[in-house]
Amino acid sequence: MTENQTLSPRLRGSRCEHCTTVAFPASVSCQRCGGSETTGIDLSTTGTVWTATIQRFPPKSPPYVPPAGGFRPYAVGYVELPEGVKVEALLEGTSPIDLIGRQVVLVESDPVPSFTLDPTPAATADAGAESASEKEV
Repeated sequence: MTENQTLSPRLRGSRCEHCTTVAFPASVSCQRCGGSETTGIDLSTTGTVWTATIQRFPPKSPPYVPPAGGFRPYAVGYVELPEGVKVEALLEGTSPIDLIGRQVVLVESDPVPSFTLDPTPAATADAGAESASEKEV
């Protein structure tokens, strides 16, 4: 993962030169075919929440350091990027039902990836259409 304060947050992955499998984080060997020829790539900064849950208890400490105000539950899940790789990340939200299937945008990459709901009109319209079709079922 890389992030420069003057640039937008980025996730660094790798692509296998043999089978084109994309991995996150970047790897020197392919998880799929075992090939050792990989190339570092910048991954997309938008994706779709594949699954999510709410972390309702503090993680093991260390390495977790609770904030001054104490632990507060937070959303965590997997975001599927256009490259086909799923990234475990913190998510902005309080309900897995409202997060799963939604378009999100990367807002932080260090120390862990963090995504927020995509504010663009197209992402909002897509989410509304999906919710409506789910209600009809």
